[in-house]
Amino acid sequence: MRKQTTRLLEMMDQGLISPEMVAEMALTYMSEDDVADMMLANDILDEEDNEDWDECADPDAALDDFNYVGSRHHY
Repeated sequence: MRKQTTRLLEMMDQGLISPEMVAEMALTYMSEDDVADMMLANDILDEEDNEDWDECADPDAALDDFNYVGSRHHY
């Protein structure tokens, strides 16, 4: 069961939080690799457009990505 996901969706339906705010929160929480993977999974990003994303796949680069939860710079 996705209790918190359901709760957040209900808050959006009730107008307590905007979909734009939810998207902004999610995108800033996710790493660049996560965002690119989500875009690929939803056919928003083509494989040809994936060249920049391949550069992000370096595990050492993720450690310097401020938004990556495992980053040494993540709050």
